[in-house]
Amino acid sequence: MDFATLFGLVGAMLVIGSAIILGASSQVFLNMPSVLIVIVGSLCVVLAKFSFGQFLGAFKAASRAFSFKLPDTEDLINEIVDIANVARKQGVLALEEKEVSSTFLRQGIQYLLESQPAETIEKLMQKERLLTLDRNRMGAKVFRALADVGPAMGMIGTIVGLVQMLSNMEDPKSIGPAMAVALLTTLYGAVLATMLASPIADKLELRMTEEARMQALITDAMIAVQEGRNPRVIEQMLSSYLPPARREQNGEAETAS
Repeated sequence: MDFATLFGLVGAMLVIGSAIILGASSQVFLNMPSVLIVIVGSLCVVLAKFSFGQFLGAFKAASRAFSFKLPDTEDLINEIVDIANVARKQGVLALEEKEVSSTFLRQGIQYLLESQPAETIEKLMQKERLLTLDRNRMGAKVFRALADVGPAMGMIGTIVGLVQMLSNMEDPKSIGPAMAVALLTTLYGAVLATMLASPIADKLELRMTEEARMQALITDAMIAVQEGRNPRVIEQMLSSYLPPARREQNGEAETAS
């Protein structure tokens, strides 16, 4: 579970909700025609931009923004070094029952068990990496479109409300409430874009970058194991994926030991 995403979204909603409750009556902020225009209308417009599969797949990908967490890079490197040691000392077949932290890593081990050459392993894993990138990129693209469409639909709803208000100018008492309802669609559009669609799109793009880096690390490692490289050499090679500060810390620890 990614608590940063959950706390961020829930926290923003609580702040807005508290402001509403502490101000005027909360019922003033509930208007079904505005919800239909902004929420349902925005979803329909976004659906028109993509296929059903892409649209529904984006919501599946969005769930990963809350539940999917990549393994720590240093822990992953240590795990791969352990795999390399087992393969070197006991043979590749000893990896068949080994538990691993990543399905992508498990797939790489499967290629080793099948005795695939290094070139084939690289091609197969790069293909899977590109497919994963495409899925995450499409999910982010759908939510980015929703973030763009939401405020526009809110403005459309406001214009609709203003037209209805101006058509009933003979009743001055109805102008204030009608204006409030007209502005609600702008509020709904801003909330949809700023507090939901845009953060999820940004998180998916972040996940895309992080997962691509992790898969590149695993691909390099599986190729090195297949080529029979020394586990120590593999560890040094993979350390380039660590942030510079952590590389320096590891280097200092090794020097001290």
